[in-house]
Amino acid sequence: MLDREFFLGFIKIHILYHASKEPIFGVEITEELGRHGYNLSPGTLYPVLHRLEKAGYLESTSEVVNGRMRKYYETTGEGKHALEESKKRIKELVTEVLEDK
Repeated sequence: MLDREFFLGFIKIHILYHASKEPIFGVEITEELGRHGYNLSPGTLYPVLHRLEKAGYLESTSEVVNGRMRKYYETTGEGKHALEESKKRIKELVTEVLEDK
């Protein structure tokens, strides 16, 4: 199993990526991440979303859906910049590791 810190780093990048494409909400992103092999509990996901929001990488809006309040998250300009920088570093790392330089 991956070390928790590595795991959370991958999760954050997935969240920023998906939230840059369209607004996301908790249950939806949990299911999406599950398709990538991440089994997240709400106790893991929501603190990550809140930290990303507090850091300025995500912004949220609330909406009533089926009589319940739902919080949607979108990537901010700062979050998009962080995602682009992450993509560059991921590409460099993957190239190095897979080519075993």
